[in-house]
Amino acid sequence: MPASEARAEELAARLSALGLTTRVESHATYTSIEAEVPEALPAESWREVLEVLAGADRFGLLASSLAGRILWAAVNEAVPATGDVRGPGHQR
Repeated sequence: MPASEARAEELAARLSALGLTTRVESHATYTSIEAEVPEALPAESWREVLEVLAGADRFGLLASSLAGRILWAAVNEAVPATGDVRGPGHQR
């Protein structure tokens, strides 16, 4: 399992432990986590949710009258190391 996917699974597990229903999906350059947020989520739970989301690369909240509130987070794929990218004329 790629590192980004493992990080996303860990974030999803922590959000689930807070009572949120989560979904994890792999994409080409990142792994996403979505969670349905109940209307009656207490303020203390929001603080805990934000602490969990601090481990993501990006996150946000979508709210609409049709879909309710969906929390999302993304964990980027690691950029592979390329070694010396300065080229042969610029080596030390």
